[in-house]
Amino acid sequence: MKAQRLTLAALIASQAAWAESSPRLYADTIYRNANVITVNDAQPSAEAVAILDGKILGVGSNEDVLQLASDRTKMVDLKGLTMVPGFIDAHGHVMNTGLQAVSANLLSPPDGPVTDIASLQDALRQWANKPVNKEQGFIIGFGYDDSQLKKQVHPTRYDLDAVSTDVPIMIIHQSGHLGVLNSKALDMLGFTAKSKNPPGGQIRRLPDSEEPSGVLEESAFFGALIPLFTQISPEENELLFQAGMKLYSKYGYTTAQEGRTMTDSVLAMYDIAQKEKLLLDVVAYVDIQLGTETMKAPYYGDGYKNGFRVGGVKLTLDGSPQGKTAWLTKPYLVPPQGQNAQYKGYPIMSDEEADKYVAMAMENHWQMLTHVNGDAAIDQYIHAVEKATKTYGAGERRFVAIHAQTAREDQVQSFKELNIIPSFFPMHTFYWGDWHAQSVLGDARAENISPTGWAMDRDMIFTSHHDAPVAFPDSMRVYSATVNRITRSGRVLGKDQRVNAMTALKAQTLWAAYQHFEEATKGSIEVGKVADLVLLSDDPLEINPLQLADITVLSTIKDGKVIYAQQPDTADRSCASSKKCQALATHTMMIAGLIPHKH
Repeated sequence: MKAQRLTLAALIASQAAWAESSPRLYADTIYRNANVITVNDAQPSAEAVAILDGKILGVGSNEDVLQLASDRTKMVDLKGLTMVPGFIDAHGHVMNTGLQAVSANLLSPPDGPVTDIASLQDALRQWANKPVNKEQGFIIGFGYDDSQLKKQVHPTRYDLDAVSTDVPIMIIHQSGHLGVLNSKALDMLGFTAKSKNPPGGQIRRLPDSEEPSGVLEESAFFGALIPLFTQISPEENELLFQAGMKLYSKYGYTTAQEGRTMTDSVLAMYDIAQKEKLLLDVVAYVDIQLGTETMKAPYYGDGYKNGFRVGGVKLTLDGSPQGKTAWLTKPYLVPPQGQNAQYKGYPIMSDEEADKYVAMAMENHWQMLTHVNGDAAIDQYIHAVEKATKTYGAGERRFVAIHAQTAREDQVQSFKELNIIPSFFPMHTFYWGDWHAQSVLGDARAENISPTGWAMDRDMIFTSHHDAPVAFPDSMRVYSATVNRITRSGRVLGKDQRVNAMTALKAQTLWAAYQHFEEATKGSIEVGKVADLVLLSDDPLEINPLQLADITVLSTIKDGKVIYAQQPDTADRSCASSKKCQALATHTMMIAGLIPHKH
């Protein structure tokens, strides 16, 4: 409390010093009787927070903060509720998250209904029968996971043909790195037995045949995805973006990331921002391979424009471990169909290309986020950064290793030496931890996925992310996974890689702000920072760590304004505790006609 009083005393004294020439500042809103977790080591806790014009005016005891009240100040009694800083998305795809609202839910429990090929087909049929899909002309499903299907195999073109041979169907793997097309879609896009594998991708084949099985990996899949979405109009694109932001706000996010975007998408987001339609701050990273036309003002370099800015560039060096397309130095425990026992995944590009793109980012002083899941891809990235650093110097670039899922301990040490921030995906321990141990990596390597413990051993900053729409942007599930590392079967995967609750909170707030070069204005509850705040049903520092995932976001406050609220006295916790309910919630916008289609 002493630190709290010092903060307010200094503020009040400074106001008094210039009161004769300037009017005294009074809060427009004060939250009092709160359990405030500030994430500010100099003042860890408080009882009240004062806000003026979207920024924090005071933090401290009820008594001190109330001195900033006038007869016009709105007083909010939180009655002991916990307040934390707004969550900051260290890596996700907010625009793509809205696509969940216009696709069949193919997720497995607890997020969805799919457990085998038959239930996947049922989900597609139910979705296809909606009138809006008949108008759209194709069927999209999102979130299937072969590791969670009964036979642990990917569906084929013929499994999807059983749903329809007349309408093109594409289903997207939960990793976002693979997909399956039915025969109609394959024909439309020109995939035949004569089609060659594109660089950085694979067209899987039927057994003893060159005919496509329907499964497309990496660049082959991304090349198929784009034509099927060209029918989405700008108006629909805006509504999908809004749907993504609304879903983020329900989980307490006040800053979202679009972690791999192209020129057209940057222009679309910028246009929406200029219409003052952004619910959150959005930071976009441009795919450096697909064009850097927007790496200039007004998109890049001048800060937020109505809540939007380009933060830098994105590079992708491999695929996903759960989809067995990540590039490893040692073979997969069980290789995917059609591969031999020495299969290690594959790179997206050559070392020379990786060196070129990393050097380009350094030369232009662009922050770079690089997707690296496998340890071979991480080696490629580290070597490229080392080479470029010798030419351009270290600098304050804050390059980021996105996922770094299978980083070895020596690679974590290299991250520290090269000032690379690892942004981990701890929810892998829940969603795919058992799969990693039993099929992907084996026990020894699986124990150390998302190695947050090794980062903490070296006093490093790291961040935690959800990679939505790969997983729901569920801040409490990210939090729980970072602290507990419990798999679907209940196994603790890598007990030495666990971190405490405060560290995990920093990884989603202050350290995520640092990753975005925004630690001076966001990430903690301090005087002068933006009033991005979240109210929680429970104290994450005091609750049993095994109950972290059950904490509910009651309210999300962006720039001092409430953008999401769940009334604590009337809230129905049944949906909050049901991940299947949450998965289906995004679809209600479609059913209600909030996302119109005009094809």
